[in-house]
Amino acid sequence: MDGTVTALVASYAPDAGAVTAPAYVRLAELADALPDRRLVLRNAAWPVVLFDDPTAAVAAARVLREQAAAIPAGQLLRIAVHTGVAQQAAVRHAEQVNEVANPGQTLLTSLAAEAVDDPVDLGVHRLRDLGAGERLFALPEGGLEAPRSLARTANNLPVMFTSFVGRRAELGAITTQLASSRLMTLSGPGGTGKTRLAAQVAAGSAQRWPDGVWWIDLAAVTDGGLLPELVASTIGVPVGDVRLLAGQLRERKLLLCLDNCEHLLDPVAELVIALQSSCPEITVLTTSREPLDIPGEVVRRVPPLTVSEGPELFAERAGDAFVADEVDAEAIWSICRRLDGIPLAIELAASWLRTLTPRQIEAGLDDRFGLLVRNTRGVAARQQTLAASIDWSYDLLDDSERKVFRRLAVFSGGFTLAATQAVCDDPAVLETLGRLVDKSLVVAEEERYRLLETIREYAGTRLAESGELEQVRDLHLDYFLHVAEAAEPLLDENRDAWRAVIEPDRDNYRAALEHGLADDGGTEQGRRLAAALPWLWNLGATGPEGIGYLRRAIGSAPDDRSLLQARLLYGYATVADTASPFEFDAAERGLELATELGDDRLRARCLVMVAVGKIFTDLQQAWDYAGEGAQLAESIGDDSARDANLALRCQLLVMWDRHEEARPLLELAAAGLLARGERGIAASVLTLLSGSQAATGELLPAIATAEQTLAVAEPLGDFHRVGMARAQLAMLLGRSGRIDAGLALLEPFVRLVAEAGAVVPGLRYAMGELQLCAGEFESAIGWLRQDTPTEGPIAETYVPAMMLPALGTALRGAGRAEESAAVLDRAVRLSRRFTLPRPLADALEQQGYLAMEADPDKAADLFHEALTLRVDHGLRLYWPDSLKALTALAEHTNRPLDTTRLAELSLDEAVAYVRRTRGSRGRPSTGWASLTPTEREVVALAVEGLSNPEISARLYMSRGTVKTHLAHVYAKLNVANRTELAALAATRPD
Repeated sequence: MDGTVTALVASYAPDAGAVTAPAYVRLAELADALPDRRLVLRNAAWPVVLFDDPTAAVAAARVLREQAAAIPAGQLLRIAVHTGVAQQAAVRHAEQVNEVANPGQTLLTSLAAEAVDDPVDLGVHRLRDLGAGERLFALPEGGLEAPRSLARTANNLPVMFTSFVGRRAELGAITTQLASSRLMTLSGPGGTGKTRLAAQVAAGSAQRWPDGVWWIDLAAVTDGGLLPELVASTIGVPVGDVRLLAGQLRERKLLLCLDNCEHLLDPVAELVIALQSSCPEITVLTTSREPLDIPGEVVRRVPPLTVSEGPELFAERAGDAFVADEVDAEAIWSICRRLDGIPLAIELAASWLRTLTPRQIEAGLDDRFGLLVRNTRGVAARQQTLAASIDWSYDLLDDSERKVFRRLAVFSGGFTLAATQAVCDDPAVLETLGRLVDKSLVVAEEERYRLLETIREYAGTRLAESGELEQVRDLHLDYFLHVAEAAEPLLDENRDAWRAVIEPDRDNYRAALEHGLADDGGTEQGRRLAAALPWLWNLGATGPEGIGYLRRAIGSAPDDRSLLQARLLYGYATVADTASPFEFDAAERGLELATELGDDRLRARCLVMVAVGKIFTDLQQAWDYAGEGAQLAESIGDDSARDANLALRCQLLVMWDRHEEARPLLELAAAGLLARGERGIAASVLTLLSGSQAATGELLPAIATAEQTLAVAEPLGDFHRVGMARAQLAMLLGRSGRIDAGLALLEPFVRLVAEAGAVVPGLRYAMGELQLCAGEFESAIGWLRQDTPTEGPIAETYVPAMMLPALGTALRGAGRAEESAAVLDRAVRLSRRFTLPRPLADALEQQGYLAMEADPDKAADLFHEALTLRVDHGLRLYWPDSLKALTALAEHTNRPLDTTRLAELSLDEAVAYVRRTRGSRGRPSTGWASLTPTEREVVALAVEGLSNPEISARLYMSRGTVKTHLAHVYAKLNVANRTELAALAATRPD
């Protein structure tokens, strides 16, 4: 193949077993004897053989493989063949491919594979040089397993678009030392190559870390308090503080790489100490201009490149087209020496080769270095040298390049071409940006760009000196406001797509908000940006931060009655939904403004947030608000607002055990929410659907839905949603008899939440339910009491009503009958107030158990009332509980025939039997004696003349439930209305 060179590298796998010296000698002899070779190089213990043609190289690889079978350790031999343009680059790449080969395997890169009729495609793999992934092939007669590439270890190591040059000694020493150290800092001034060296060390040792190698660049982070959030989101665990993060990672074995720590030394040190104190198998590798200065830290100073490595780097960055003569080589040696071997300075110098010769570059360094050194006091020599290099590069830019370069300093965390055009106020900036990339002043990363941290600092100084800083910050704010507002329709169409647009620029949005909501008074643009971003904080589990921005935006114009203020109030309520659930005054204020201004779209959205606030104390009001919101949203074609309101109504229907009504609405809302990528509300709706399926006896489908819920919720990294999903799945596993599986799913998460000091609704209740299933009554009591307070804002809400029956059950199981009775009385009262059939039935059943010994007839009434509630509301999951209670009663009252009969019948037959025979075993089917205790209370109040609403208020039940009880009474007493009921009651003997 003309113009190419093919390199064959052969070596023994270092971890495949002991290889003796004779094996190395024999391998070298075989390499020397290979046919059609051009040259044999030797590097350490393995030979590198060069060929003019890839066909000859592949044939030689087959010969070498065959001959190696007869030598010591031949089965451990690994071979790589790569075809490239430049010899040095080809050899280096072949060595990288060889490093990922398995013992007995021959790997080929794409061009080399074209010389083979039957190569085996092994897929795309990233090598340890951190380049982009490439497709690898294998000869079929060798091993065909997946190469030992970076794909074998979870990682987010950055893609490097240039090769790693030199530093073999440091690389080996650091890699070896890291194996026995838990904290290592690569220290040195900016531009010495700390980042690249650390990344290479991490890539080379990735196989040591089964739980991954995780890279976090801190250059754009200005608030150290965000470090735990950043680490958690990178690794993929729920976001929280330092204690929580340490708890989550306690049992993981991973390498955490923190790049550019010098401006966050204290918070980084705090984070590292917490991790090292709690996580014995986590190793931390940091880069910083200054050590962290904490116990156990191993500091490795990153030295300059050696006298041979500097020119090698210069030549590599110059590209294959540059061929140095003797004069050029001398100039390059001088450049690298005078730049103190600092990689960034050398690369910046080499970037000018398309404009200047090496001698001109060398001459250009003369004046600038001398001037800067003489006028900069108290700055380290290396920093002076790097500053001179950057100064000189800046001076060589033309006016348009300088303007673009300094304005790029306004970005935080990277930027796009469109953003560059906006802040530079120049739609034709692409050509200039390209030149800056060529000069290594800007890094191109797929569709985004960034400035190296040192370069950004330098550009920022230049921007401040130019007098353009405020103007550029305004342009930055205007651009990101435009992007955020333009993306808002995606919130209703595809929320995952919205996140893909907004999330990469989270740091830029923070910077824009800080500028737009500055302490001297928020601008209109800043307030608009805050109003456009509530879901950035809701979805990203950064609620407190978002509430802070929204509070500043609202407070900057407290008397404003505009639509913008209404949107800010709605946004505040949206973020508070998960961050501070009792802060819903904002929703009502937003609804008032939206109504006043006639904005139906915003009004429909505010209605659901008001309903969310009302659900804790008045379910009917919540139902009415959500109904109004759904109807309004439907009328204006707002599917997103409709589904949000429907989701709230679904929650109420499930709480009221109106499952036939709830099921189609749940499926409708879930489908719409998932289609739009709205994972947060979708997870809530799927949890409700799972609960509804379980309650109606579809336990296996309920578990499947709960598993789907967890998959939907986990990408959000949100404790609220993930905790809710885990709790639901764990309880269903416990109900199905898989208690250990439920505990295994829930216990680690519960520990994390406890360490974080966070509260996840229902999480402790789920633990209590699992302990109850396991018969661990005292443990269950401890968990359940935490979620059933007797005082505070939640004490008289529906929340404890749902959980108190379980606490009463645990107390009864522990032999604490008096406490159980008090708890169950409260459960009955709250369940009736909020019309909650399932917990009411559960509480009545437990009251029946407590009454069985002293009053079997009362126990029978309570058991049958519980069964009636369960049958009437389709709560099939709990029918066996009722049958168990009635069987226990039959045994207690010495009715062996009933006991035997119930054991023989199917579930449906047994339920029908006990309901059919209720008249002969206790309460009759008609007449005054047939009434349940609740029905008697309703009759007494009706005879007193109370209306249905008044009875509803007195007995804490809905008006519909009162109406249902009266219908049952009329049928049992054979009367048609209240007048006949009152007349009949008047004739009834006391």
